Amino acid sequence: MQTSDTPTLYDWLGGIDALNRLTTRFYEHVHQDDLLKPVFAHMGADHPAHVAAFLAEVLGGPAAYSERHGGHPRMIQQHLNRHLTQDKRRRWVELLLATADELGLPEDPEFRSALVGYLEWGSRLAVINSQPGASVDEHAPMPKWGWGEVKGPYTG
Repeated sequence: MQTSDTPTLYDWLGGIDALNRLTTRFYEHVHQDDLLKPVFAHMGADHPAHVAAFLAEVLGGPAAYSERHGGHPRMIQQHLNRHLTQDKRRRWVELLLATADELGLPEDPEFRSALVGYLEWGSRLAVINSQPGASVDEHAPMPKWGWGEVKGPYTG
C-alpha cells in the first residue's frame, strides 16, 4: 500500500518532462516502424503530448488530460473502429519499453513491473475498444496505476 512518503510512479519516472521525452522519441520510432506507421499516419503533432498527459494522470500525476481532453472516455473514443491487432499491440508495447530503456527511465524491477502491467492492460483494452461494435462509457473513470495497486474502470 502506498504511503504519503512513497512517490507515485509519475514522480519516480521523472514527471511530465520525462514522459514528454518518452512519447516524443517513441513516436519518432513509430514513424520508422513498418507495422505501426500506418496506425499513426493520421496523428497530429500534438499527439505525443496528449499521450504523455494521459500517462501522467494514470501514473499518479496531475489530471491535465481529463481537464483538457475529457478523461478515459476520450481516450477510448480515439480507439474506436481502428481495428487494432495483437501484433500491433505487442509491437507498440515492445517499442515503448525499448524507448524507455533508450532514454534511461528507471530500470528497477518494481517500477518496470508496474509500467509493464499498465502498458499490457491499457494496450489490450485499446484492442478491445478498436473492434467493430465497441462503444464508449461516458462515465468510465480514469485508471489509476500504482505500486501494485490498480484502480480503474474495471477494477473498482
